[in-house]
Amino acid sequence: MTDTATPTGSSAADTQTAQIRIGTAPDSWGVWFPDDPKQVPWQRFLDEVVAAGYTWIELGPYGYLPTDPSQLSDELESRGLKLSAGTVFTGFHKGDDQFQRAWDQAVAVAGLASKLGAEHLVTIPDLWRSDATEEVLEPRTLTDEQWERLGKGHDQLGKALLEEFGVHQQFHTHADSHVGTYKETVRFLEVTNPEYTNLCLDTGHFAYYGGDNLKLIAEHPERVGYLHLKQVNTDLLFDVLKNDVPFATAVSQGIMVEPPFGTPDLAPIIEAVARINPDIFGIVEQDMYGCSVDTPGPIADRTFKHIFGSTSAARAS
Repeated sequence: MTDTATPTGSSAADTQTAQIRIGTAPDSWGVWFPDDPKQVPWQRFLDEVVAAGYTWIELGPYGYLPTDPSQLSDELESRGLKLSAGTVFTGFHKGDDQFQRAWDQAVAVAGLASKLGAEHLVTIPDLWRSDATEEVLEPRTLTDEQWERLGKGHDQLGKALLEEFGVHQQFHTHADSHVGTYKETVRFLEVTNPEYTNLCLDTGHFAYYGGDNLKLIAEHPERVGYLHLKQVNTDLLFDVLKNDVPFATAVSQGIMVEPPFGTPDLAPIIEAVARINPDIFGIVEQDMYGCSVDTPGPIADRTFKHIFGSTSAARAS
């Protein structure tokens, strides 16, 4: 499970001059829900982001950070922070009624994020297995009709986001979802319009099912609109897959690991994407829900130093 492909049409000099914007997210502090007393308080999250050296952040689950635009703006500006994106959850393969569910979220999330200058919305598909109860909710694969609905729904949402908020939709492949493997990801690209729908390439989730990040970037450079920088623990991964361990349980076991102790190597990915478009964001994530509130800060500091020490194709602002 290695990333070996090299995008064409680039030179060593390009790597030295092109730099993508690196940030982080509440997920790297173990935040999965708007309100959970076991999670890091949002004020501490923001303070530790600054202490680690980051400038860019994601909104995280809507309601974790303040939802009043003026208050959130004040909190971010007082710390020198900027917002790259928000996140919503979608299930378009289930039927036409899913658009209203997605749009209701988008009005709140994109409405807030765009007021603070964010130009992206990350869409995460519903999982076939619940990350709360571990219950199997539906088949693991989609029918042709469901694939068609999936693509149509995301394009409809992406078009509406651009027209209403000037925000670009970035679809996030995910473990325990219907779009996770290389083949599934390529099929998703085939059923969607690049004008309205592109990828938030999560390097860890893509590697979770054996995906070669650099190969995907090389073969579909125009479809990579956003990055989540993450590593998967290969010492644990094959036990997780062999024993069909639910993703949420795997997270509690440490399936996503602090760089540089997992795969894929992040520096070549950052460099490859920088050659495509230096305005792309690379947002560091390490799924750690359930961790101690004292764990994320030191990891964020070490991860920042690792990324900026391993490649010149990264910038913090």
